[in-house]
Amino acid sequence: MKVLKRFTALFCALALALSLAACGGSTTDQSSEESGSSLQAEVEAVTEYSNTTVTGQITAIDGATVTLQLGELAESEGFGGGELPDDDGGEMPGGDADGSGTMPEMSDGEGGGEMPGGDADGSGTTPEMPDGEGGEMADGSGTMPEMPDSAGGEMADGSGTTPEMPDGEGGGMTGGGSGDMGGMGSSFTAGEDTLEVDLTDVTVTLSDGSEGSASDLAVDDILQITFDEDGEVSSVTVVALTAATTLDADGDYSGETYTSTGDDENALRVDGATVTLDGITVDKSAGATSDTETGDFYGMNAALLATDGANVTITNATVTSSAQNGNGVFSYGEGTVVTISDSTITTTADNSGGIQTTGGGTTNASNLTVETSGSSSAAIRSDRGGGTVNVDGGTYTTNGYNSPAVYSTAEITVSNADLTANNSEALVIEGANSITLTDCDVSGNMSDTEGTSSDENVHTVMIYQSMSGDADVGTSTFSMTGGTLTSNNGDVIYVTNTHCILTLSGVDIVNNEEDGYLLLVSGNSGSRGWGSAGSNGAQVEFTADGQTLEGDIAVDTVSTLDITLTGGSILTGTINIVENDEGGDAVEDNAVVTIDEGCTWTLTGDCTITSLTNNGTINYNGYTITLADGTVLSE
Repeated sequence: MKVLKRFTALFCALALALSLAACGGSTTDQSSEESGSSLQAEVEAVTEYSNTTVTGQITAIDGATVTLQLGELAESEGFGGGELPDDDGGEMPGGDADGSGTMPEMSDGEGGGEMPGGDADGSGTTPEMPDGEGGEMADGSGTMPEMPDSAGGEMADGSGTTPEMPDGEGGGMTGGGSGDMGGMGSSFTAGEDTLEVDLTDVTVTLSDGSEGSASDLAVDDILQITFDEDGEVSSVTVVALTAATTLDADGDYSGETYTSTGDDENALRVDGATVTLDGITVDKSAGATSDTETGDFYGMNAALLATDGANVTITNATVTSSAQNGNGVFSYGEGTVVTISDSTITTTADNSGGIQTTGGGTTNASNLTVETSGSSSAAIRSDRGGGTVNVDGGTYTTNGYNSPAVYSTAEITVSNADLTANNSEALVIEGANSITLTDCDVSGNMSDTEGTSSDENVHTVMIYQSMSGDADVGTSTFSMTGGTLTSNNGDVIYVTNTHCILTLSGVDIVNNEEDGYLLLVSGNSGSRGWGSAGSNGAQVEFTADGQTLEGDIAVDTVSTLDITLTGGSILTGTINIVENDEGGDAVEDNAVVTIDEGCTWTLTGDCTITSLTNNGTINYNGYTITLADGTVLSE
């Protein structure tokens, strides 16, 4: 295949013209000279790409003929090429135990997916999740076992440390392309020249590594085309770019607009630079994701990605995204800091959080308006490798299933904010991570029929260990001071398969589910890989300080609860030990209750607990408390 179809005809015409010129000798007229000169120039133009590789962006397609705006690829560190590191599930509760975590759309899952749910094998029809069987939370001793080596409890590389961003040589995150022809570590700069190429019967290597043809191409695709010595097309590769725009030098930018419609492409990427962005617009309006885990863990396809130690300050920005894995503002990696204020972030597709932090990055946010509509799209979101997130003020709203207002595999602190999940639990903590709330208004409305984990439990706050490798095994910490916590469906707080320190102080709790527990501490079915059924209970240390509590508390026989009422706290409701649904072996000290001086427990039914230390007041109301040793307490 020639660069242009008419190459052969031009060559023949030139040969004929030269032959005629030779026969005519010095009598060749001016028109013949001009004709020969013109043909020679055209042939040289046609053959100048022999033995070369060109890069261009498609500006028009006519059948199998594409018109390219030629330009250059600039290589940058970051995604590189090569394969992704192995993982055991994915990000959110969900995913399959084998870690394949492709991640579905509405089932949740980001690679593992964001919301609780998913299949135990990790295929990720739903959120990200689980992994195998390891790491039971309750082994009977009350201590936290180590995560088993083969259960996926470690970080993806097995070291227990934050994974590095995939790197490699070749064609991009999905392994497409060959050699060192670009890939995810590239950005394209257009030049002035154009080129028309006929790709009839030419095999095209697509960005996901598969083979296609000219019919698979679209305007705005970036192609790398190699020509052989005869000017024939020898290879065509679609290049997946890191970003439509990359800023890798320090600077201040104001009023700029950054857009992207490309696959696996950021609209704006800040790479290792100190940058101030004021009044910018960032729009990721299209572009498919070839791998949801790469999007969840490393920011591929996000609207704005800060990476490689970048320090980015953003004010008065408008960020929109309608592409899957199109997280709004993404902070990746140790040393990377994003500080964003007085800005609006809106995402509409699945696996697309508002602000996302992974790999040890830091995000500081104040006075943001964030709204997401897709599944597995937490407004404040973190994933593998965690990091630090500080939020002050603003509104954070999610509308999709499996999309909490906050999903934590990091240290997340939020103050003075409105956190609303219209079709999901409101808050999720996975593993040895935390959420600390001060004077926040929180509301959750998890569906009991939609989403990926509603058949396991319906709740407003979920604290668990997925065993996916996204979060270390250890102590989960949830602290809420002041503000409101409104539960519109299911239990208010559900803890499973992890050790948890839970503190509530001065929170106005509204439970709109008549049959929902105030607190449920229990094992789970194990179907999502959240530990082994029958031995995956939780161990909770719950302190209510100056807190009014109303509702029933249940702890199953493979779990433990140590609850202390202090600071004038009031509990109206029951505490009971219930059988583990999976018939697991019971552990000791299931329910240890301490009532400090000045605190009151008013019973609304009979209770069964392990032991009681009462320095306050108990109003029995005609009911009884039965202790583990058989003692029955009553008025």
